[in-house]
Order: sequence, then structure tokens, then C-alpha cells
Amino acid sequence: MAKLKELAAQKERFVGGHRGCAGCGASIIARQVLMAAENPVVVGCATGCLEVFSTIYPYSAWNVPYIHNAFENVAATMAGVEAAYRALKKKGKIKKDLRFIAFGGDGGTYDIGIQALSGMIERRHRVLYVCYNNEAYMNTGIQRSSATPRGAHTTTSPAGKVIPGKLQLRKNLTEIIIAHEPAYAAQATLGYWNDLVTKVRKALDAEGPSFLNIYAPCRLGWAYAPEKTVKVSKM
Repeated sequence: MAKLKELAAQKERFVGGHRGCAGCGASIIARQVLMAAENPVVVGCATGCLEVFSTIYPYSAWNVPYIHNAFENVAATMAGVEAAYRALKKKGKIKKDLRFIAFGGDGGTYDIGIQALSGMIERRHRVLYVCYNNEAYMNTGIQRSSATPRGAHTTTSPAGKVIPGKLQLRKNLTEIIIAHEPAYAAQATLGYWNDLVTKVRKALDAEGPSFLNIYAPCRLGWAYAPEKTVKVSKM
């Protein structure tokens, strides 16, 4: 079990000063995931909220090697990085024991990037894929995704007299991932930090591909006060 004092004493790998909204769930997740990692890490991040607000040139909130990827291909990119690392380590050119983490929102994971994610897991690359799931395309204006729950109001599924919000059921991506038989898969929420840290460590210790689907409330898209993010994440 992780100890809060030990985590707090670590050097921050994801720092403040970025352009994220006050109360942003994705930024809390990135910070907690990297605090949980016990090895040096290389991070890839799909285009989306987390990438946009954390890497506005010439600034970066990431104190780790970081690769910005297109919306759809962070899993493919990190699979290639992991394969190159294994080859170089086998030749003795790299000594460090590294871990690889890919971050993507639900739009870049459930929809646009699912093909690359499926391939990464099927090929057994030792990469942890983290989906920060805020249940819509928040970065581009709160459009519905296949992670959006039925009945939810978004700009492309407005709730009113004519349409009662999104008509379709939410895709169960975690079950789809489990069908790929990854080394580890779990769901979590940022509100229970010890559970999240424990799951991140299990995922990074797993000998093969791993996946975490993490509930990431969005104070803008979900229309709640920014100080309530942790409380909302526990509901």
C-alpha cells in the first residue's frame, strides 16, 4: 500500500503552472499516475485536453521524456518506443529499467485510437495505456463520444423536448480490452488516490500490456464548481 508521505516527498514529474482548467480531472490523474511510477518513465500523450494545456510551446508540465502524438496513434507510437527500447537493451546499449505510459482521453481511446490500442495489446508491448475518461470530446467543445452515457447532454446530443440527450448506450471499453487478454486491466477514479496508485503499480509491474480506465470529471463539460472534482469523482 502506498504511503501519502512517501509520495509527497518525491520529485514531481507532472508540475503545476500549466493551462488546465481549475479543478481539471485529467491533470490530477497525470500527476497521480506519475507519482505512482517507481521506475524512470517515458510518456506519450495523444492530442486532447491533457496534451493541449500541458505543452503550450515553449512550456511543458512534464518532467519526464515526453512524446506528443496525433489523436489516433499514441498506442502505436509507444509500442514502437517500447520495441526499440527492448532491442537496444538486448544489445547492451541501454542499462536502465524503463517503463512506458501512454495517455489518451476517451475520444482518442474509445473512438479514434481504438485500432492502435488493440494492436498494441495484441502484440504484447509492455506499455501502460491510461484513458483519462471524461465521457466526451471536451477539448473541442463537449461533443459526445462513445464513452458518453445514454441521456447525457452534449453539444452534439442536446437534451430537450425533441432529443432527450444522447440516445445510444455507452461502449464498455474495459470489457473490450479484457477480451484482448492484457497482462493487467482495471478501472479507477482520481478520488481514491491509494486505490489508483496501487493499480498503477500493478499495471507497471505486469509483464505485458496493461490498461487503466480512469474516471476524470470535467468541471467545464459536466458543469460543476471546480473545487468539487474529487467529490464528483467519488459518486
